[in-house]
Amino acid sequence: MRFTTEQRLDDGVLEREFTLGEIPGILWTPASASTSAPVPLILLGHPPLGLHKMYPRLVARAQHAATEGFAAATIELPGSGDRPRWAAAEQARADLRRAMEAGEPVSDEIIDALILPLVDKAVPESQAALDALLSLPEIGGPVGYSGGVISVGIRLAVVDPRIVAAGFFAGSFVPRTMFEEARQVTIPLHVLLQWDDEGNDRQAALDLFDAFGSREKSLHANMGGHTGVPQFAGEDAAGFFARHLR
Repeated sequence: MRFTTEQRLDDGVLEREFTLGEIPGILWTPASASTSAPVPLILLGHPPLGLHKMYPRLVARAQHAATEGFAAATIELPGSGDRPRWAAAEQARADLRRAMEAGEPVSDEIIDALILPLVDKAVPESQAALDALLSLPEIGGPVGYSGGVISVGIRLAVVDPRIVAAGFFAGSFVPRTMFEEARQVTIPLHVLLQWDDEGNDRQAALDLFDAFGSREKSLHANMGGHTGVPQFAGEDAAGFFARHLR
């Protein structure tokens, strides 16, 4: 891991951009973090729109985490942002756009082509990022995972024991094979669902929640569309991570 930029935000949070091989990322640590007082970490997921486009939302989430005494970090997804384009993913996105613009159902084949290769590439990269981040003296774990492509979060929750709790944003583009992996998830879960999300199959989201094998899981459903998440939903998620990361 190589840090490339560093700045203090207005609230004292230290923001550092880094590269991990060819992968760009950002780490935010609260002012309280030090080698003598290492802090837990939340790995922030995001949709494949690029870190630059997602930055305003990511930094807001990171600053919220910092008020609870947590570090937060994120990395660019494969094929997104400034990373090399990925022909298969571009084709899958084009097929998805065509289906949605035509008002046609999105087929399992399109969903599998869009999501499964992304999961296979993104999860090992996220684990490599955790290796590097947890080697820093000011970060001591445990680790939470928050948001992003829900299938990536599912796989991480199954394969990486360092992640002790996860907050997911419910979404409909979930390959059927991921439902079987969801049954293997046993960590505490906080799942957010926008009830009127125009891009979400509500029943698929409910079925996925039912499939999770966790004994502690809660579904937080709010009225409104994809961008209508109420402010208190973030406060609820912060309380969830405070319970499980401290």
